[in-house]
Amino acid sequence: MLKRYLFAWSKSEVKVFDSDILVLGSGIAGLYTAIKVSEHFQVTVLTKKTIEKSNTEHAQGGIAVAIDEADSPTLHFEDTLRAGAGLCDPLTVRILVEEGPSCVEELMGMGAQFDRLDGELALTREAAHSQRRILHALGDATGWEVERALVAKAKESSNVTVGEGRFVVDLLEDHKGDIIGALVLNETTGELEGHLAKAVVLATGGLGQVYRYTTNPSVATGDGMAVALRAGADLMDMEFVQFHPTALLIPKAPRFLISEAVRGEGAYLINSAGLRFMENVPGKELAPRDIVARAIWQEMNQGSVYLDFRPIGQKRILERFPTIYQTCLNYGIDVLSTPLPVAPAAHYMMGGIATNSYGETSLPNLYAAGECACNGVHGANRLASNSLLDGLVFGARIVEKMGDKIEAKRPSWDEVHCPEGNLKHIGTEMKRSVRRFDGQGLRKRIQDLMWDNVGILRNEAGLRKTAELLMAWEQDDFSTCCVDDLETANMLMVGAVIAKAAFERKESRGAHFRSDYPLRLDELWQKHSRQHKEGYHVCYVPVSGAD
Repeated sequence: MLKRYLFAWSKSEVKVFDSDILVLGSGIAGLYTAIKVSEHFQVTVLTKKTIEKSNTEHAQGGIAVAIDEADSPTLHFEDTLRAGAGLCDPLTVRILVEEGPSCVEELMGMGAQFDRLDGELALTREAAHSQRRILHALGDATGWEVERALVAKAKESSNVTVGEGRFVVDLLEDHKGDIIGALVLNETTGELEGHLAKAVVLATGGLGQVYRYTTNPSVATGDGMAVALRAGADLMDMEFVQFHPTALLIPKAPRFLISEAVRGEGAYLINSAGLRFMENVPGKELAPRDIVARAIWQEMNQGSVYLDFRPIGQKRILERFPTIYQTCLNYGIDVLSTPLPVAPAAHYMMGGIATNSYGETSLPNLYAAGECACNGVHGANRLASNSLLDGLVFGARIVEKMGDKIEAKRPSWDEVHCPEGNLKHIGTEMKRSVRRFDGQGLRKRIQDLMWDNVGILRNEAGLRKTAELLMAWEQDDFSTCCVDDLETANMLMVGAVIAKAAFERKESRGAHFRSDYPLRLDELWQKHSRQHKEGYHVCYVPVSGAD
C-alpha cells in the first residue's frame, strides 16, 4: 500500500504559516489564478525554485485563441476534438474555446505584450489547426513574455506573498479528510514548514523528467500529481504523454524544443536522403503531433531526420524565431543554411489530477489547474498551443467556484491529522538525513525504463516489466530529505501510474500507441481512465462532458 507521506515527520518540529488560499506552482496557471483570487483573498504562492522557473517560461509557440475574423470558437472546438482522438470532453473544450478570448484579453491587461503586424495582433498557424490563431511574443519567446508579465503583476499585489525554494512534500488534511494545507521543505534552511489555507490550488506543472529525453526543465518531476495521489485524489488519463516531434538532436546538448510554429511557417521535415517523408500524410508536416512524432521515430530507423528551415526564408526566420536561431547557432548549426537534426522528446502530460470544469478534485478544498490537472480538455493528444490557454481559462474558473465555497475561518495547526504510523522524531535539521539509496542512480533507471518501454511505441511485455519494477522499487524505504531524492520518489510513483494505465489500455489512441494493439477501438475504449493510490488500479468513466 502506498505511504500517506513520503517520510516520517513530527508536528512539533514544523514551522507554521497560514493564508486564505495556498497556490503551489508559479507557471501561467498558478500565477494567473493567484492574481485573480487576490482580488478577494490573501494568497501565498510557493514555488520549487524561483518564481520565474516553470514550463511556461519555455513555451515558444504561443497561445491558441479564436480572435481572427476568419476564425471562430466553433472551428477551434472542432480542431481540438479532432486532435484529441475521440477522448476530449466536449463540455470542457467548449469552455476553453469560448472563454479563452476574454482570458487572453485579461492577460494582455495584466501586461503581456504579443507581437503585432501593422498594428494588429500577429497570428500564426501550427499543426492540426485549420486557421491562423496562434498569438506569439518576441517571435518565439511567448512563454517568457507571459511569465514576465504575470510575475510583475503578482509582485504588485499586496495580497500575494511568494515563497521561493519551497518543495511541496505532501498535502495536509484534517480529521474529516478535507485538505487544509501543505507540508513544505524550505530548501534554504532545510526546515519543514506547514502552510495552512482554506483551499489549496495545485499548479505544479508536468513530469517530462520521468523520461530520458524531454523538452521540459529540470523542475518538471510530477510532484503535484504525486502529492495529490498520496493524499487520495484520483488521477486521470495518465497513459497519454505527448512527445513533441521536433527537439534538437545534438550529442551532449539538451533536447531544446524546436517550436511547432517553425513547421507552421513552412519548414520541411526531411530524411538523411534529403526527401520529405511527410508528403503523403494528411496534413503533411502539420499533421497532429502524435502522427508526426511516430513518423519521425520510424524514419530514424533508417537514418537521421532534419528540419529544414530554408523554405521559410532568411528574413522571416530571423524575425520570427530569434531564440531558436541563436540557440542553434550556439551549438554550431546555422539554420539559415543548414537543416537541423531533430528527434521526438517527452513534452506534455495530457492526463493528471482528475478535476471537473471548475478545477475541483475528488478531495474537498483541493483544486488543480494547468498541466498537472486533467479535465478531459486535451483528450488523447493535445492540440498545439492549447496548453497556455488551458492554464488561463480553468485557473479563472477555479476563482469563480472558490468564491462560493471558502470557509470564513482559517484552519489551525491543531486540526492537522497525521496518522500515528507517520510520526517519529527525525530532527529539525533535515539536511543531515542519511541516504538509504542511490537517488541519482535510481532516477536514471526510471528515465531509461520509461523511455525504452513507455515511450512513443509500447507493447505488453515492456509495459508489464516497467510497471512491476517501478512498483517494487517504491517499497524501498529511505530517510532522506534531499530534494533530488524526494523528486525521484515522486518520479517513481508517477512513472508507475503511467505504465500501469498504458498496460491496461489495449488499443492505440492519440499519443498512446501499442504495437501489439495498433487499432483505435472506440466501441471498447472511448473512455477516460482513472486511478487511485490503492495499487494504481485502473477504472474507466465515459467521455460524458458532465460535472
